[in-house]
Amino acid sequence: MELHHSKHHNTYVTSYNTQIEKLQEAQHKGDIQTQIAIQPLINFHGGGHTNHTLFWENLAPKAQGGGEPPSGALAKAIDTQFGSLDQLKSQFNTALAGIQGSGWTWLVQDTQTGNIQIRSYANQDPVVGQFRPLLGIDAWEHAYYLQYQNRKAEYFNAIWDVVNWKAAEKRFK
Repeated sequence: MELHHSKHHNTYVTSYNTQIEKLQEAQHKGDIQTQIAIQPLINFHGGGHTNHTLFWENLAPKAQGGGEPPSGALAKAIDTQFGSLDQLKSQFNTALAGIQGSGWTWLVQDTQTGNIQIRSYANQDPVVGQFRPLLGIDAWEHAYYLQYQNRKAEYFNAIWDVVNWKAAEKRFK
């Protein structure tokens, strides 16, 4: 994950900052066409930064609690919504495997109902609107390819061993 963090995540941050500077310049000049054209790049790179920031928080070595099951209100919500943690993992992995190309799968909380659900997003689209991200798993090749090559299903199964449920519990309200 060091390369993932130091190269890929860093690129999202750097590119986001560049696009924000271009947007500010275009706003200063009143260049509406450039402002519109930059928006997808801001979404992509800003989403990449946001998604990866949450992703790193969602991981921990086993010695620091990685893989320990959730507890409290989040554990109860998982049991209520999915039947068990194993059922959540199974449905989550199915959603991850269903991503065509690159993207993310998230455990989210609906801010209107309080219920949790699994949602997948293409590319670097961030979780926005009525959903609060609780736990996200990166399905981009850069997340798994160095270790798992084309065996992404193995990555999807193994990542649960280092999931930091404590971070997800803090986001769950």
